[in-house]
Amino acid sequence: MKPIFKILLMAILGMAALLPSCSKKDALTYWNKGTAIVLKSSTTTIAAKVTDSSSTALVLNWTNPHYATDSSTVKYTIQIDSSGRNFSKAVTMVVSGALVDSISASQINNIALGFGFSYNVAYNMDVRVISSYANNNEQLNSNVITINVTPYVTPPKVTPPSSKTLFIVGSATAGGWGNPVPVPAQQFTLVDSVHYQGTFFLNAGGQYLLLPVNTNTWSTKYAVADNSVSGLSAGGSFGVHVDNQPAPDLYQANFPAPAVSGMYTISVDFQHGKFTVVLVQQYGLLWVPGEYQSSPNWTPASAPQLGSPKNDGNYEGYINITTTTNGFKFASEADWNGTNYGDTAGNGQSGILSTSGNNLNIPVAGYYKINANIPGLTWSATAIHSWGIIGSFATSNWNTEAPMTFNAGTNTWTGTITTAAGDQFKFRANNDPTWTINLGESGGHGTLAYGGDNIGDPTKNFAIPPGTHTIILYMGNPGYYTYTIQ
Repeated sequence: MKPIFKILLMAILGMAALLPSCSKKDALTYWNKGTAIVLKSSTTTIAAKVTDSSSTALVLNWTNPHYATDSSTVKYTIQIDSSGRNFSKAVTMVVSGALVDSISASQINNIALGFGFSYNVAYNMDVRVISSYANNNEQLNSNVITINVTPYVTPPKVTPPSSKTLFIVGSATAGGWGNPVPVPAQQFTLVDSVHYQGTFFLNAGGQYLLLPVNTNTWSTKYAVADNSVSGLSAGGSFGVHVDNQPAPDLYQANFPAPAVSGMYTISVDFQHGKFTVVLVQQYGLLWVPGEYQSSPNWTPASAPQLGSPKNDGNYEGYINITTTTNGFKFASEADWNGTNYGDTAGNGQSGILSTSGNNLNIPVAGYYKINANIPGLTWSATAIHSWGIIGSFATSNWNTEAPMTFNAGTNTWTGTITTAAGDQFKFRANNDPTWTINLGESGGHGTLAYGGDNIGDPTKNFAIPPGTHTIILYMGNPGYYTYTIQ
């Protein structure tokens, strides 16, 4: 057996000789973490003017963090934010290698305005620098420096109204294309020298323009370049159109209204030439096609509507129904493809709705306030023989109405009153001493509400200037009613 062991031992030794020899590797490279940098600024107060826009307003420099890599590859992230937010909404700028950066007055101004700061008002902004390797590892924060910045007004992209007023007009509005428009219902609020905002009722599918004055003139107006642009009803670019101005005249198209009726807040930014339209409350609509329609009759798309301000299935509107022949129906869509409602009674006057019933009808032709409760399947029609103005002015003294004249084409009522200082008034239907249907102010914005405040009550809305006034009551927008004092 011994020779066998010798042979095996020699074989093992021979194989070991063929294996590569092991050697000790060099130690892994250790990258230094560096030290937090110290930030310094050339100033802590910036109150630049528009003429300084291209000038350097702020110089930031900082110490070397002494990372282990080549200093030219070190990344520095400058952060600027409104003070007290711990850089949660910071604007950032990145510098590679350098230990200094210069920021122009226009950059600082744009950052401040981006935070929503007002012009010519001083605000504090925090600045810091974060150092790191190029791959963002080993981030170190510098000290924080607070800089007091006063934004300046830059030339706006679109010239704002010199009148410092702005109004909305068009088929999308309660006043239609009539000019002057109803105020205050269709007047914007001046936010600052370049921003206007207002909340308005807009009719689905209509159009509108913005006017700088409310004096029956169209020579200057704000419009869009192309109202077929997708999504423009929610906002976009706009410009000014002035009659007979030199070419190019890019802005000649009306603003498009949103696809659904309701209350919308419109914000107009002349500084950047932008506008936004935000839905506040969608209105539900119910179409009322019937025999009484102008040709073609029984056409939902062109029929008057009932509106539901809360979009809860309760609708109302004021409609001039000129014939009782064949009646009318309620349609849930602007065609016959939705749910359509009639009356359970043969004469169409039971007040109970049915999707398979007879045509709705009223006893005699006339002007009606029509209500529909779709969840409860009920409806009603109240004859409105007149609207009048009643108030504290001399010829009324809250007892006698000043009569109003109906315009069937615009669904408006017009009357004239002469007021003294402090006079107030409301609208009352049917000269009714019980005041069953009356409309007053709701919040001082031109919106009317049943049983609302006296119009002209300075503690609730505004004072009416003394004098003789034409008063127009607008009833054409279902569920939304307004007025103007001229």
